[in-house]
Amino acid sequence: MIPKIQNVLYATDLSKNSAYAFRYAVNTARKHDAKIHLLHVIESLSPQTEALLLMHIDQEKIDQRRKESQENIRLRIKERLKQFAERELSDDPETLKRVIGIHVVFGDPAAEILDKTDELGCDTVIMGTNGKGAISHTFLGSVSEKVLRRIRKPVYIIPLPKGETDITLGEI
Repeated sequence: MIPKIQNVLYATDLSKNSAYAFRYAVNTARKHDAKIHLLHVIESLSPQTEALLLMHIDQEKIDQRRKESQENIRLRIKERLKQFAERELSDDPETLKRVIGIHVVFGDPAAEILDKTDELGCDTVIMGTNGKGAISHTFLGSVSEKVLRRIRKPVYIIPLPKGETDITLGEI
């Protein structure tokens, strides 16, 4: 029996053209009558950088700035989603209601994608990759590769197009 997709995790680095992969998340959610969880991971500072920062700012202020940053990004994502819906979902504006969670977290991107997939009960993960450098034809992005090696659920890796697309979530 074919498994039912009920929850999709769309993981994004908010890079230029990242909304291209979001189209696939929307399409999957529409076809399977599923919900979408959007995840953006802010990479944690190295322990050395964190220690240097603590020499100048106390932990409470660091935590406060992290929370402000998370909320600011979450609000900006909501605004971009609204713009996306106006441009691309005019035939079905209700589709945007499938996005039931916008998660902005700090940590290792691959580890957070794996954790959120389990925590949110997601049946599949959709993420973009934009191979960089001379060997881009051979290897996926490091986050994509790490996720693929460790996950036990279907993952759609959407290669991002070269050049510009007409939409972006990356201007946040």
